[in-house]
Amino acid sequence: MDSFKTGSDALFILMGAIMVLAMHAGFAFLELGTVRKKNQVNALVKILVDFAVSTIAYFFIGYSIAYGINFFSGAEVLAQKNGYELVKFFFLLTFAAAIPAIVSGGIAERAKFNPQLIATFLLVGFIYPFFEGITWNQHYGIQAWIKELTGEEFHDFAGSIVVHAMGGWIALPAILLLGARRGRYTKDGNVSAHPPSNIPFLALGAWILAVGWFGFNVMSAQTIDKISGLVALNSLMAMVGGTLSAWLIGKNDPGFSYNGPLAGLVAVCAGSDLMHPLGSLVVGLVAGALFVYTFTLAQNRWKIDDVLGVWPLHGLCGLWGGIAAGIFGTTAFGGLGGISLAGQLIGSFLGVSIALVGGFVVYGLLKLVMGIRLSQEEEFDGADLSIHRISSTPDRESSW
Repeated sequence: MDSFKTGSDALFILMGAIMVLAMHAGFAFLELGTVRKKNQVNALVKILVDFAVSTIAYFFIGYSIAYGINFFSGAEVLAQKNGYELVKFFFLLTFAAAIPAIVSGGIAERAKFNPQLIATFLLVGFIYPFFEGITWNQHYGIQAWIKELTGEEFHDFAGSIVVHAMGGWIALPAILLLGARRGRYTKDGNVSAHPPSNIPFLALGAWILAVGWFGFNVMSAQTIDKISGLVALNSLMAMVGGTLSAWLIGKNDPGFSYNGPLAGLVAVCAGSDLMHPLGSLVVGLVAGALFVYTFTLAQNRWKIDDVLGVWPLHGLCGLWGGIAAGIFGTTAFGGLGGISLAGQLIGSFLGVSIALVGGFVVYGLLKLVMGIRLSQEEEFDGADLSIHRISSTPDRESSW
């Protein structure tokens, strides 16, 4: 029975890892569909290579920082317990690699390629696992301190703060340091629209992300005996709530409609194991509205050229999710309890602070040392031709 249990656990978390790996295709197609046509190839290549760099950084450095585990032993040791620790690493890697995938959407169309790969290595190797270890592995006694102060530890079941808020708030300094795309805002204060290049690909990316999210959330149990149908249903309800509010408030705009479910799913991650489905629906409704309003304000009034809206979507909706878990996870709102609003506020703002500082340090140093932005001519030509020497639909076919 022990062998069957360990084998089942390994298969369970492997399925989760594969589902979250597939979400990176969602990140790629969501970005491809949102950017202008001259930057589509860059979106596809960037997400793939970022994932590869993330794997190296997390394998050699990040996983050890977060969990104190390394893989520098013989294969006979690594294969024990059906290799569960190996597939657990794979699963958690797909979470870590979401950080640069999130950032990618915010800095699209004007960021240099190689400096972003260096940023990816630093973020996944050092910044992300630092907070991951605090939240999910009791590092530095911070969780114990929060529990002593508020009565409960900071709770983030599937990463509203650890993954999404971290990614969104790391992206904000990068976006600000890069500056807006040329021509996006005119000298007289007008906003020049850069509409999505391909709505079907944008929708495809959102659908892939939404489907994979059920592996992201449900498989965060990490062992099959802890699987919870409540997590699945809460994820579904938050997705629906985000869709409806973004569709309604966004006045049937397809970009808002397809980012709405993602906003709801971002927000429900933290408390998906505790909340009542009706609470999750409210969390999703608020998240969808929050995304539409803050995306519009950031783009049009604050002149923050966040191409995919990753700061509103992941940063702000992730922050809302961390706080919402402390409201709707309580028994007073139909939740399972064992959570404190004060503890959620402390943990959530700690994650945001680490992300902001880390983002400014990493991208600030890269900007100072090697530059992080394409030249005016390269940006005008587009990242596809400037970096990859090919467009998404070449005019001439190669002859053999």
